[in-house]
Amino acid sequence: MKNFYNIDPRDIPIYSVKDAARYLRIPYTTIRSWTVGRKYPVLKGSKIFPPLISVKQKKPLLLSFTNLVEVHVLRAIRNHHKINLDKVRMALDYLDREFDIPHPLAQDKFHTDGVNLFIEYYGSLINVSSQGQLVLKNLLHRHLQRIESDDTGLAIKLYPFTRSNEENNPRLVVIDSRIAFGRLAIAGIGIATSVVVERYHAGESMEDLAHDYDCDFQSIEEAIRCELPVAS
Repeated sequence: MKNFYNIDPRDIPIYSVKDAARYLRIPYTTIRSWTVGRKYPVLKGSKIFPPLISVKQKKPLLLSFTNLVEVHVLRAIRNHHKINLDKVRMALDYLDREFDIPHPLAQDKFHTDGVNLFIEYYGSLINVSSQGQLVLKNLLHRHLQRIESDDTGLAIKLYPFTRSNEENNPRLVVIDSRIAFGRLAIAGIGIATSVVVERYHAGESMEDLAHDYDCDFQSIEEAIRCELPVAS
C-alpha cells in the first residue's frame, strides 16, 4: 500500500474521471482524451492522440487535484473557436521548457507571464488574429480567477464553474484537497456537497440544512444543484 503521509495532498490521485466530469462540468470523453489520449482514424488505419495532461495513476485512471486544475484551465483553450490540440500540446511543451516547473498550468506564474507566453506561442502556431488572441486571453483569465494559490504559487483551491454562463457563476462551492477529502464542498464551511444532498434526499429541508450548517440558503441550494446530473 502506498504511503500518502509525506505526499502533498494535491498530488494524490483520488478523483475518477466520472467525478472530475461532474465537478468541472466537462464531458467524460474529453477528460479521458486529455489524460490518457485516444485513437483516431486515418486513411491507413489509426493514429494515437497523446495525452495533454500527465497523470500518475492510469489503472484505474485517477486524477489528482492538480490534474483537476489543469483540466479546468485547458477548458478555456478548448472553448476557443480556433483550437488545435496538436498545437496546444506544442505550446504547453514550450511553456514547460520556459518555466522548467511541473504542471505549469496549475502554477501562479502562469497567471502572469505564462498566459502571455502561451498565447504568443500558440497564436504563432495557428496564425490566429490579434482579436482571436484577445478572446483566448479573456477566456483564460476568466478561468484563472477561479483558482487560489498558496505561498509557493501552486494552486490550492478551485472554484469550478457550476453554471453554463461562465461570466455569472457564484463561488459558493470549492474543491480543496485539504478539506472534505478533496470532494466538492460548500465554500467557507467545508461540508461536502454529497453529504448535503444525502440529507436533502432523506427528507430534510434546505432551510433546516442551512440552519444546521450555519450558512445561507443559497449555499445549500447550490450544493444540492451541483450534485444533480449535468443534464438536470
